[in-house]
Amino acid sequence: MKYRMKYRRRLRSRLILSFLVFGTLLSALFAIAVLFLQNLLEDALITQTLADEVDQYIVDLREDPTLVEPFYTRIQGYVTRPERADIVPVPFRALPSGVHEVSVDDAYYKAIIRKEDDFWVFLTYDISDNRELSRRLIMALIAVVVFFSALSLALGIWSSGRVLAPVSALAKRLEALDENDPSVNLQKHFPDDEVGQLAAALDDYAARQHELIERDQAFNADVSHELRTPLAVIAGATELMLSQPDLTDRNRERLLRIARAARQSTDTTTALLYLVRANHGDLGSETAQAVGDIANQVLDNYRPLIGDRSLSLKLRVEDEVSVIAPEAVISVVLGNLVGNAVRYTKEGEVCLVVGSGQVTIQDTGPGIDPEELPRVFDRHFRGRQTSGTKGSGLGLSIVKRLVDLYGWTIEFANRPEGGLAVKLSFFPDLDRIQ
Repeated sequence: MKYRMKYRRRLRSRLILSFLVFGTLLSALFAIAVLFLQNLLEDALITQTLADEVDQYIVDLREDPTLVEPFYTRIQGYVTRPERADIVPVPFRALPSGVHEVSVDDAYYKAIIRKEDDFWVFLTYDISDNRELSRRLIMALIAVVVFFSALSLALGIWSSGRVLAPVSALAKRLEALDENDPSVNLQKHFPDDEVGQLAAALDDYAARQHELIERDQAFNADVSHELRTPLAVIAGATELMLSQPDLTDRNRERLLRIARAARQSTDTTTALLYLVRANHGDLGSETAQAVGDIANQVLDNYRPLIGDRSLSLKLRVEDEVSVIAPEAVISVVLGNLVGNAVRYTKEGEVCLVVGSGQVTIQDTGPGIDPEELPRVFDRHFRGRQTSGTKGSGLGLSIVKRLVDLYGWTIEFANRPEGGLAVKLSFFPDLDRIQ
């Protein structure tokens, strides 16, 4: 929930930022263009005016040597011979022929200079007012850029809210849906636009998912119910045969293995039925189960599978642990964890430690590659360390579903001394408080 809300805010922020950047960039480019054109045109106009004045004055001066220098309010002119150039202000005197910008005290001038062999002509134009006008224009354009940036931000906030409103409404309706309600109809709440198409696609996806879930639940329930009867027959027949006094030790051992397998299968089908019922909100009322006794039964079931391996199964009960849950569920969870430990541990020991509201299964096997630890609960996943062993990779997936169903936690970690440690905690809230 929090992640989705954060994502929506980030999407809206990107829209607002896009408007702000676009508006600011467009305003800034417009301001830069105005300043560039203003400076370009003003400079060209002044330069051309001064150049024309100097050229015309030189022509007139050659025709009439008595012609006086031009003098205007903002234009100053000097005509002198090279050896009498001291009448020209110092900042202009040494400049070569051409167009120059000169700063004198706090004033700025545009100067046109023509240095002939027999006389020099200087024509200056006071551009201080133009500089001040340019400065004011820059300040005004900065204010305009800020104004349009703020306007772009406001438009971005407003438009992003309008654009994302249907998406937000769709997300809220999705959050309010009942996962057990097959009558999902989001499309009717939205117009026939992109959001409406998305709602229709979600309706179709939800219908297909509901159909798959119903089919899976029905299959699990049917298989579990159908297996209970033959398993009960096998268990009854095995118990009857075990009661015969003339059984050999070898046959008795075989019958005991059949009885244990039937019991494990019965527990598995019962656990699957609890998973199906839980999807409909029915966990039933359960009594407290002694975890130590169930753990001892699980170890007894796996001792015959050791064969001739140098492997010992141990149980250490540090204190009593009682859990309100079906015995079959606890047995299936512990059975899968112990079964994996026995299957992958060639020698050494598998030890179950019961106490402090949890069960820890420790083995001396190869452990799990640290990169594969996050995937141990994936269906059909089998790590590189398990090559050469049998298994479908479904056991831990079922364990994870049962653990989540009853609010337990399970953790896998490699032991420093070698092997794997699996901690099954029945009271995770108390662990966090401690």
